[in-house]
Amino acid sequence: MNNTSTDSTSGLLAGKVAFITGAGRGIGAAAARLFAREGAEVLLAARTEEQLKAVTEEVRAAGGTADYVVCDLADAAGVRAAVDRAVDLYGRLDIAFNNGATIQRPGPMDQLPEAEFDHVCTVNLKSVWVAMVAEVAAIRATAGSGAIVNNSSVGSLRGNPELPVYGATKRAVNSLTESAAVTYGPEGIRVNAIAPGGTLTEMIRTWEAESPGVLDRIKAQTPLRRTADPDEIAEAAAWLLSDRSSFVTGTVLRVDGGARA
Repeated sequence: MNNTSTDSTSGLLAGKVAFITGAGRGIGAAAARLFAREGAEVLLAARTEEQLKAVTEEVRAAGGTADYVVCDLADAAGVRAAVDRAVDLYGRLDIAFNNGATIQRPGPMDQLPEAEFDHVCTVNLKSVWVAMVAEVAAIRATAGSGAIVNNSSVGSLRGNPELPVYGATKRAVNSLTESAAVTYGPEGIRVNAIAPGGTLTEMIRTWEAESPGVLDRIKAQTPLRRTADPDEIAEAAAWLLSDRSSFVTGTVLRVDGGARA
């Protein structure tokens, strides 16, 4: 982890208010720390208050500006309220990183219970749609223009026999991303997605526990021969949310160590 103190005046995201889902751990927590170091005022959202509080305190201790809101992505009203909270706290919304997601039980699609299918679709797809609609409204009403990044997966770009419903929801997120980019581009609101490859998060560790050997297989199929650190994925999101990527919208950026090359 980079412990460099926050530079609120010259950082990549200086002067921006950022909203991040799934911010209590993994890629979301890495993004919260990074965005704050790069000058953004950050609102963290996730289900687990203990994790949110720990990351928020870490950001503040490093000199950043952060707060948190407990939010279950399966609760549409809660997602909308969380986005509105960013405006209540900081007076505006400039950028958002829709990172939160849930994993499915690994295995063939015919072995997945219907209730789990519904839950994965609600958390991984519907919540992204709900969040984007709320974020666009907040950006439109305050900052006027801005950027949104959705966290997809390299697993959305190919057949995914072990995580078929997870992969399907992430492919749908890619489509929503592209449609939103076309819809809101004329207003100066950019919408992109990142598609991480194997990344050392709790989600992939859970998959490894269910299917021993998955991590070794992922590394073998990745030209860089390793998994990503969450910080590396957060860096890609930060660039897409920054003014440095001002002519980039509607793209799904692979951050996968060459796995899909």
